[in-house]
Amino acid sequence: MSQSQELRTKYLEFFASKWHEIVPSSSLIPENDPTTLFTGSGMQPMVPYLLGEKHPLGKRICDSQKSFRAGDIDDIGDNRHTTFFEMLGNWSLGDYFKEEQIEWIFEFYVKHLGLDPSRIYISVYRGNEKFGIPRDDEAVQLWKEQFASVGIEADAVDMAEKHGMQGGRIFYYPESENWWSRAGVPEKMPVGEPGGPDSEMFWDFWAELGLHETSKWKDKPCHPACDCGRFLEFGNNVFMQYKKTEDGFEELANKNIDFWWGLERIVVALNNDPDIFLGDLFTPIRDRIEAFSGKVYGVDEKETKAFRVVMDHLRAATFLIADGATPSNKDQGYFTRRLLRRAVRFARDLGIEKGLSREVASVVIDEYKGHYTNLAAKREMILSEIDAEESQFITTLERGLKEFDKKFNMTIQWGPFWNLEDPWYKDKLSKWENSEKKERTSVFSWQDAFTLYDTYGFPFEMTKELLQERSESTWIVFDLDKIEVGFQKSFEAHQEKSRSGSEQKFKGGLADASEATTALHSSTHLMLAGLRKVLGNHVHQAGSNITAERLRFDFTHPEKMTSEELQQVEDYVNEAIQSGLTVTMDEVAKTTAESDPTIEGSFWEKYPDIVKVYSMVGANGVTYSRELCGWPHVLDSKNMGRFKIKKEESSSRGVRRIKAVLIKD
Repeated sequence: MSQSQELRTKYLEFFASKWHEIVPSSSLIPENDPTTLFTGSGMQPMVPYLLGEKHPLGKRICDSQKSFRAGDIDDIGDNRHTTFFEMLGNWSLGDYFKEEQIEWIFEFYVKHLGLDPSRIYISVYRGNEKFGIPRDDEAVQLWKEQFASVGIEADAVDMAEKHGMQGGRIFYYPESENWWSRAGVPEKMPVGEPGGPDSEMFWDFWAELGLHETSKWKDKPCHPACDCGRFLEFGNNVFMQYKKTEDGFEELANKNIDFWWGLERIVVALNNDPDIFLGDLFTPIRDRIEAFSGKVYGVDEKETKAFRVVMDHLRAATFLIADGATPSNKDQGYFTRRLLRRAVRFARDLGIEKGLSREVASVVIDEYKGHYTNLAAKREMILSEIDAEESQFITTLERGLKEFDKKFNMTIQWGPFWNLEDPWYKDKLSKWENSEKKERTSVFSWQDAFTLYDTYGFPFEMTKELLQERSESTWIVFDLDKIEVGFQKSFEAHQEKSRSGSEQKFKGGLADASEATTALHSSTHLMLAGLRKVLGNHVHQAGSNITAERLRFDFTHPEKMTSEELQQVEDYVNEAIQSGLTVTMDEVAKTTAESDPTIEGSFWEKYPDIVKVYSMVGANGVTYSRELCGWPHVLDSKNMGRFKIKKEESSSRGVRRIKAVLIKD
């Protein structure tokens, strides 16, 4: 067992000894959360229970949750950030609170893992009168007691962002640092969303990094939440005790604990090395890349960044594909495609043209299959998707190169990049005029660079490299800084437009349990039953996204549905609704549910040992749907309305998508 695998097991066993039930990881593709494309924290699948719904396994839960955050894809390459990570967590759903949590987690880190407590620093919430939420002095006192138990005096200080460490070990920060909800700071939280102050844990790398001598931050105030690289956050105790209301914040009826820590990050603390990519989870991946490329990690700065991008992106893509996000131009699949294409692009910096993606994905599957069993079960599908995407992107690169040449080999325009009074430009021009081959070449603009990127998927880094090469070989001068600035502005505008479109597309309350959303959720169950009846039992759910306005449902099916098939499914759902449905829920053993052919279930691996089975039965005695689920349903169908399919289309290879609504006549 590797160090990281042992850490995962130790953590789960530790909290099992504290009477926590271990639950499997949820999918990276959220179920019925219309506000986000990915599961980016351990909290997301737990929202219904944090808001008061009963968990089938009780009030104390722990797990290791797969997580993916797409926002930093273009910034991957430093020594501490990854897009995919494992988030180990424990939850108290209205049971224990701050005192037990702080005592137990300190015990786990210091006594069970052997972390040096003198290198652990803590942050807490400063409080905010505007929200009516006090400073978290209670957590400060509890942390002081824990440090005192190992002979360390822990002073609490404020305003570290202005005055630095001040000899402190516990630091007060505002909500920008020490408040947790999926929507971010309190101002951005929608009504109904749970959140609360948190208390984060940091590891000090001062000695290893020598930051007092070398850092560009050495003359600025240093503190746990600064950006100098000295401190690494490795754990976060969230005191999930508030809910946003129309009038501000109110305390939840049951105060909750939501604790999480990154498996990859705790390894660097144990190894006293701030480079996440030197942790043992990455060792077999790194070894395979070194063997394939003949390069060595950590020797050359550019190649080291390429190693990190390839390791991170291919690991993330492997997990995403296993959970149903196959490469495409839409939604989750768009990000899988970006990951794979950037990995291929950066592999070229290691001298690798093709073939590396499959090699690395195979290693990832072997490394994680013991805990995440769906990786092994879907090995061939994963590798096939990766092979196809790599091949397609290589073709895209070839098309991009042709387009680059078209733009480059046009009649020259004496543009603003030329400064004929500058001796350096004069020298270049003289050499061009006196050369035997006076290749007449266009002035290449940032608009050209962005068109290559946006239309042809051609990486900007490759455009820059080609411009540098052509400049040397043809004596044509390019203002690369100007091109890069213009491209970056267009790129950022493109990102903002995409983000805004995503926010609009996935608008809706977080964990929205409104009547309209709940009715559409129940409709998806009826629709899936109808799809299986009309198309066959090969149909399974591949993802869903539900707002108060519409449902979007992905399902496995190899070809476009006919209009007749769509009408049959629509008729099935409406017949069920009109039959006067009643909805009942039973809690049964997962093994029992799996063996029952009348129960439909997808993503079995994400459910605990006890599952909820919802049955939808008409007044005529017909069972229209019987399916696993963890989310609320309508109690009856009298106010649901008429079901209407608006669109059926391709989502990705082998997956179709339906968009539908409920119409109140």
